[in-house]
Amino acid sequence: MSYPNYKYGTGLRNVGSYQVSGHPYITGSTDMGAADTEHKISFPYVTKNITIIGSGSTDPNTIKVHFNAAAAGSVMDGNHFITLDTDEDSMTFDVKCKEIYLTNVTANAGFQLYATLTNIAPHQMYALTGSGLTDLS
Repeated sequence: MSYPNYKYGTGLRNVGSYQVSGHPYITGSTDMGAADTEHKISFPYVTKNITIIGSGSTDPNTIKVHFNAAAAGSVMDGNHFITLDTDEDSMTFDVKCKEIYLTNVTANAGFQLYATLTNIAPHQMYALTGSGLTDLS
């Protein structure tokens, strides 16, 4: 059966957009500044996956990784973050998103970030909110 009004293309629910190899995206910082400083990383396309590595010169090098700003809902109070607490500690997220937030718990913490990107424009991505992201539950 054919659908004459259906236009095939990249998109959030298009399996092919995630099956192909992604475009590489690498960034980082050797000094995120004073403790409790939040950094927002906005991606030029929706991600396929993200790897974050703690790489600061301080000991301990502690970073919180979250998908919403700390001020949004109950991100910190609800423990909706992952903590990287040693140099070279890493986490890979197999997730689609258009942005990620890093908060350095210790002064002068650093990070390296590698992401693979789809061809999906960031404006197509919905807001990541709700249980496990911004709600206290």
